[in-house]
Amino acid sequence: MSKKEIRFTSTGDPVRQKPLSLRIWQNRGFYFMFLPVFAFVLIMYYWPMLGIRFSFFEYKASGRGAMTWVGLQHFQTMFLNPIKAPAFWTAFKNTIELSVVKLLITTFASVIVSIFLNEMQNIHAKKALQTVIYLPHFMSWAVVASIFSLFLSPSSTGLVNGILQSTGVLKHGEYVYFLASSVWWKPIYYLINIWKETGWGTIIFLATLSGINPELYEAADIDGASRGQKIWYVTVPALANTIITVLILNLAKVMNLFESVFVLYNTAVYDVSDVISTYIYRQTFATMNPDYGFSTAVGLFKSLVGCVLVLVCNWASKKTRGRGII
Repeated sequence: MSKKEIRFTSTGDPVRQKPLSLRIWQNRGFYFMFLPVFAFVLIMYYWPMLGIRFSFFEYKASGRGAMTWVGLQHFQTMFLNPIKAPAFWTAFKNTIELSVVKLLITTFASVIVSIFLNEMQNIHAKKALQTVIYLPHFMSWAVVASIFSLFLSPSSTGLVNGILQSTGVLKHGEYVYFLASSVWWKPIYYLINIWKETGWGTIIFLATLSGINPELYEAADIDGASRGQKIWYVTVPALANTIITVLILNLAKVMNLFESVFVLYNTAVYDVSDVISTYIYRQTFATMNPDYGFSTAVGLFKSLVGCVLVLVCNWASKKTRGRGII
């Protein structure tokens, strides 16, 4: 007679569990419903992971699919090759810098706007302003890039250059090509991200502000605190934990930078705008003889760094929030 696993209820009474095969049969309808989802996950998420093997092979389009085992040669090329390594490390540095700075400034802007909205007394004006600042988030990056390319166009039709000429900052016929300048590209990129993502980022902070106990503000009024003091000593401390949580959760995604850079950068600003994902794209699709093995190796390195960041953020989340993100 086979032994059956015995479990106990909260009152201590033994519960004999049915055999696994019987449980599966009794719930067969749910398993059949789950099969399409399971197949989708396997095909779309796990099957492509088999492509990791190309990191260790020489596989080029000109070779008509022939693969040659090269081991860690692509990783050595990535890190040490005097021709390819500088471009890779530039892309890696830009990825970290652009992602982290963008995260910090958009989070800071979202906090400031959230506090401003929370202090508004006119409910209709507050809702109207919220709607206006939310809208840019729903625009595609292609549309956003087109809009700002027109605004920053180095011609008489460019709004910014026109204003600079009319105010005397620039001479007549003199223009600044902001998106092709290594000096101006990063500030413009950060400003565009603030415009696009700040409104959406305020949602979670406004939710936190709505949960602040009104008695704290009443106590501050009794103590004679000014409006600014109430914001600094009541509102900001209430947001502190949420700010830390948002930073930790988003820090795990710093390596996923692509679309916002891809639609705004160009060959003139590769030194300040090229990131890992755009570097992989060019190595794969913007060359006559793509080296799929090298591109896959770079992608694998990016994934490993992202995995480490997720684990670090999970550890930090446990320390700050008492629970992890995974």
